[in-house]
Order: sequence, then C-alpha cells, then structure tokens
Amino acid sequence: MDCEKAIYRVYHYLDGELTVWRRWSIKRHLHHCPPCAQGFDFEVELRQVVSQKCREEAPAELRERIAEAIRRYEQSRAEGLY
Repeated sequence: MDCEKAIYRVYHYLDGELTVWRRWSIKRHLHHCPPCAQGFDFEVELRQVVSQKCREEAPAELRERIAEAIRRYEQSRAEGLY
C-alpha cells in the first residue's frame, strides 16, 4: 500500500469501516512509514480532543423546535402528504 491510499483509508480505518485485510494492510503501512504514522497519530488525537471538547448541549428551545418539526413530518407522512 502506498502513502496516498493509506492516508485516504485512514479515516475509514478510524471509523471501523474496513475489512480485516485492509485494516491489517494499513497497520503494516503505518508501522513502516513514520510520516503516515505521524499523520495517523494526529488524527487519533484530534478526534479525542473534539469528542472531549464538543459536548455542549443544544438549548432547550432548539431541541423543542427540532422535536416539533420531527413530529409534524412524521404526522404528515402518516397522513400520506409526503
């Protein structure tokens, strides 16, 4: 596997969307390619920071508006309007 393919597939790897063979192939490439391994480590760290820092809750008013919009949509589907 070359660097371009590894970088492209790293996101799928992190999302758990690859076959066992492709996961093995990327692990092998990362083990032998320090620049790609650095990029991979950066992506892992970035995802961790985002998941820790982006925990704000939407305002109650926004959640209520979204819930109401979903209810109206589901009701209109049930009535055959969509």
